Amino acid sequence: MDNVLIVVAKEPVPELTKTRLCPPFSPGQAADFYRCLMLDTLALAGRLHVADRVLAYTPAGARSLFEDLAPDGFTLVPQRGADLGERLANALAHHFELGYRRVVIMNSDGPTLPLAYLGEAFAALDGVDVTLGPGHDGGYYLIGMKALHASLFQGIAWSTESVVTQTLELCNSLGLAVHELPVWYDVDVEADLSRLFSDAVRDPALAPCTLAFLKDHGWTRTV
Repeated sequence: MDNVLIVVAKEPVPELTKTRLCPPFSPGQAADFYRCLMLDTLALAGRLHVADRVLAYTPAGARSLFEDLAPDGFTLVPQRGADLGERLANALAHHFELGYRRVVIMNSDGPTLPLAYLGEAFAALDGVDVTLGPGHDGGYYLIGMKALHASLFQGIAWSTESVVTQTLELCNSLGLAVHELPVWYDVDVEADLSRLFSDAVRDPALAPCTLAFLKDHGWTRTV
């Protein structure tokens, strides 16, 4: 297949995972919550049939955990790099080296992302150089390319509200055509939980593990 979708994920570890959700969760609950987000996001990626699916995980020593979590049909690869930018660039480079013509890489904490957005991320690459899924917080939930542009991952202030702006500025300076997908959200802070809960209650098939976790922990607020 010419297309590959890479989901990047990290080991759910208390006090290292989703720390901005403490409170309302304890560190252990935040790690368990991220595990649910990841499971539901992998299920979403598994419903995309126009691409091979890869789970890029970290740390490398956690492979057995991710072997248990990954749905059938996913290839597992360890992330490589000192920071997020290096890890994203290396994952893209590896799959271009394998011969894929379109590579899209996405986060693992946005399980309610419409499946159509993933299809659009690949389809748009027929006419542009880069597809970008802007997040509601200034980051991005997805980036896709048909050739590696490693400089898009250099000098970025990761985990800030300027990530998308900086990335678009770099694309412009390189003369790269960009297709922006609709803005969507991932779940990083308490304010994101109500929207997630609302979407999951409206369509429980979107994020069943996450919805069950929130209900089990008494979450009832919607937007």
